[in-house]
Amino acid sequence: MSKELIIQTSPEGAEIALLQDKRLIELHHDNVDEDFLVGDIYLGKVRKLIPGLNAAFVDIGHEKDAFLHYHDLGPNLPSLLKFGDSIKKSGQIQTYVDVFRNLPTINKNGKIEDALETGQQIIVQIVKEPISTKGPRLTSEISVPGRFFILIPFSETISFSKKIKTKEERDRLKRIILELKPKNFGLIARTNAEGVSDEELRADFEKLINDWAGIVKALATGKAKLYSEAVKTESILRDILNASFEKITVDNPTIYKRIKTFVQSISPGQEDIVKYYKGDKPVFEALEVDKQIRSLFNKIVNLGGGSYLIVEHTEAMHVIDVNSGSKKGKTANQEDTALKINLEAIDEIARQLRLRDMGGIIVIDFIDVKSAANKKLVYEKMREAMTADRAKHTILQLTKFGLMQITRQRVRPEINMEASEPCEVCNGTGVVPKGVPINEELENRITQMIMEKGLKRLTVKLNPLLQAYFTKGIISRRLKWLLDYRCNVKLIAVEGMLLNQYEFE
Repeated sequence: MSKELIIQTSPEGAEIALLQDKRLIELHHDNVDEDFLVGDIYLGKVRKLIPGLNAAFVDIGHEKDAFLHYHDLGPNLPSLLKFGDSIKKSGQIQTYVDVFRNLPTINKNGKIEDALETGQQIIVQIVKEPISTKGPRLTSEISVPGRFFILIPFSETISFSKKIKTKEERDRLKRIILELKPKNFGLIARTNAEGVSDEELRADFEKLINDWAGIVKALATGKAKLYSEAVKTESILRDILNASFEKITVDNPTIYKRIKTFVQSISPGQEDIVKYYKGDKPVFEALEVDKQIRSLFNKIVNLGGGSYLIVEHTEAMHVIDVNSGSKKGKTANQEDTALKINLEAIDEIARQLRLRDMGGIIVIDFIDVKSAANKKLVYEKMREAMTADRAKHTILQLTKFGLMQITRQRVRPEINMEASEPCEVCNGTGVVPKGVPINEELENRITQMIMEKGLKRLTVKLNPLLQAYFTKGIISRRLKWLLDYRCNVKLIAVEGMLLNQYEFE
């Protein structure tokens, strides 16, 4: 199973396509002017307390105030507030917090008005980007991510990714963490840490401490934005780069050098997979990524053999409908046919969730199967297909109506590229306004012009369908104008002209 990353740049930023065995599975946008991204850390100011919601609205510079719930304050909020105040007042950069004396933790079932006050400054981190009319969502339980570890200041947490299963590996990582971890710092071992050498783990920890030092320095100098994640390309590579990557193709020389240096820093010896694209065509077009994008972001997604998906989006949820279409099973057993189509659809559904980065509530309407065993097969196959998805998700069993409900973490706006455009006649509604039919309207206009101006010749450019309508039959409309008014009407069909468009010459 080979992976490939393709980066296409523009003045606005970059588009990043992740391919697995040449099939597009993720698409990301990295805009140069983007701000307020997941992981960014700010020094915010409490604008308003909302006791009814047990939450606060915090100003971090976005046009909409950010939302901070009491449960997202974190147990060590008093220590964080005290540390921030002491750094701002003294202006001294104290990198380690091991000499800092932690205060008692807050009551996990407390009230927002007992923890914060209006006008107070607080260090916060974005956990959900602005979406639609909502501002960012925040936490004050700060974490700094690395390739192998996540650093958590003011905590004594030691934990491991659930995907690290063996006791021997967990014991090894715990030993290294205890050697590295200063007092008042927590460390979480990520999935990527499994099997990594002690030296690489120590290097990652040192980088995290340096990142924390940068946050403290920014706080001491009074900056509003204290920390920003690496550019999206680098953060993706940091999280997923492994031996299965065969190639990283970049079309910009500056970004090519930066990516190559970054890959060398996180995975020495693997930097040769970074290639610079020099072709005349855009790299997405040359490598046929554009073709996949156009076919995959349609409302209807073909599965092959006649079956297809219909993907609908609303403000509240996403709905995916599995359809058999013209596909017929070779057997008369409808249950077997339905199960076969459902199982074939699951891999594409999981791919679409990642590709469009769909989040929130997702309802999948599978073709109905009666057997409890078959329903379990569909559920287990969906769980297996979603294991590669890095977003947190929960999958529920099929209901008796054949519906499956999934919640998927949504931390940034969904990617929903339009693969079509609204009709200019109906504006995408599928209906046209009532009124005089276009053929009658045009016929009246032609007759009026002939009679008022006494024309002997008239040229009209119009849609090919209208041109065919006016010239059909032995006694066509065009012939009648010639017989009744002695006017030769020349009708020129123009491809691309809308049905309700016409021009006189």
